[in-house]
Amino acid sequence: MEQGETVISIKSGKIFYKDHLVLNSIDIELVKGEFAYLIGKTGSGKSSLLDAIYGEIKFNDGNAKAVGFDLMKLKTKDVPMLRRKIGNVFQDFKLLYDRTVYENLRFVLEATNWKGKKKIDEQIFKVLKMVGISGKENNYPHQLSGGEQQRVSIARALLNEPDLIIADEPTGSLDPETAREIMDLLINISQQGVTIFMATHHYKTIEMYPGKIFQCVNNEAKEMAIKYS
Repeated sequence: MEQGETVISIKSGKIFYKDHLVLNSIDIELVKGEFAYLIGKTGSGKSSLLDAIYGEIKFNDGNAKAVGFDLMKLKTKDVPMLRRKIGNVFQDFKLLYDRTVYENLRFVLEATNWKGKKKIDEQIFKVLKMVGISGKENNYPHQLSGGEQQRVSIARALLNEPDLIIADEPTGSLDPETAREIMDLLINISQQGVTIFMATHHYKTIEMYPGKIFQCVNNEAKEMAIKYS
């Protein structure tokens, strides 16, 4: 995608989970390289919105596009291609703890049809360098600190060179100093042209790292006029 190109465009979006209305009015616009926050109380629909962008659940109405895909018309067979263009970072890392860092990353590449050991190795070592943990490829997750595990999670999200990273409370289980290091890393990634859409409860983080803010409240998800600075 080119600089300034739209990465997420949702207008009058609506999400139900089974028969329960989650969000009735979603309006979000993000372009390449933007860093944006998603805030709201627990149960306000933040995770459901991220899941819908990732193709886990469906938008029920409105217009919704992400990384070149029309999410309203998304077919099951299209979901793997959508997810190759979207990296996902979680609060609890979701690493495979019986596999080394290298094996965790190789698993993702093989699952997304990368072929050839040399090509796979080059990509793994490239993303490990990008996130600042070169030399940790043979460690198991339990041998790493929480911050290092989150760096592995971010490396995994970068493997397929995505246009968008969605991050659900990525600093939520980290101490303040480590959280700042992870935020610095995510900001750096966005400055290289990857759009970051991050759910958080940490308003101090938003004050330290200002960006566009969307709020889930009263079954709506809309941009806040007020910006922290």
